[in-house]
This record gives sequence, C-alpha cells and structure tokens, in this order.
Amino acid sequence: MVKQEPVLPDLLRPNLKLVFCGTAPSLRSADKQAYYAHPGNKFWQVLYDARLTPKKLQPEQFRQVMDFGLGFTDLVKYAKGSDADLLSTDYDTSSFHDKIMEYQPLVVAFTSKTGGKAYLRRPVDYGHQPETIGQTMVYVLPSTSGRASRYWNIKPWDELSKFLRDKEI
Repeated sequence: MVKQEPVLPDLLRPNLKLVFCGTAPSLRSADKQAYYAHPGNKFWQVLYDARLTPKKLQPEQFRQVMDFGLGFTDLVKYAKGSDADLLSTDYDTSSFHDKIMEYQPLVVAFTSKTGGKAYLRRPVDYGHQPETIGQTMVYVLPSTSGRASRYWNIKPWDELSKFLRDKEI
C-alpha cells in the first residue's frame, strides 16, 4: 500500500507559541503548495495587521512563520476544497489531537468556526474556548477566506495577539 502524502505539510515543532489549524487547504492552496494562497484570502495581511508577524509574508513564504513561533496544520490533511465539498470522513480530529498533544504549543487557533466546531463537537463562538488540549489553550478565529467576508471581524485576532504579547513579558 502506498502511503498518501498530505495536501500540505504540517509546520509543527516543540515550543511554538501558536499553531493555526485550518479545515482543509483550498484548491488554490493545494495547487500553489502554500497555506492561505487564494488572492481573496486576507490571512497574510491579517497576520501582519494583528502583529503576529513583524512583516507581511506572502503565501509561498509560509515556512517562515516558524521564525516567529507560529505553525500550521489542518483537520483535513488528505482532501482539498471548500468546507462544503468535504465529507465527514475527510476530517481526522484524532490525528490533529495527537499532534497537538505531542508538540504542546501554547495556543492552537482554529481559523474558522467550522474547524472549531468539528474538533470540539459543539457550537462555538469566536475567541478563547474553555477546553484545552493537554496544556494547549484553544481559540476560534473568524475565517480570513473571501467567502466568509460577511462574518469578518479582526477583534478576536487582535485579542489573541495581545494575549501572546502579554505572555512574552
């Protein structure tokens, strides 16, 4: 049996302050082999605007986030497309859980309510969640996808960034 490769590689290591968890790579991200690569996605601008990175990165520079204590993974590693295209069997919350338990970042942030709800198995609001994964705190952030523009609000991103900056003192 041939081992299937994930659509996008995880960017994980010990001692990260924040790991972003998406639902699944978009078709554009899969094609470009870069996280949040669709031109209509605000992720990279928001990352900079929320002061989570000191400079604005481009999608193809995604590996540089590790220089700033950030990482990436997805709940769906072997399928791509919009949330509406995904099957319930595409989600692998167990493997995600195991990865977070192994690496124990300070915070994991789901980059959509869909992702947070899929993992936590309950309706979610934006912001800090009461659950933890081991010692890792859990946040849910508004999606930066152009498809989610009507729900956009940078406030939860700013709150998370402030929390992380306060932890560095």
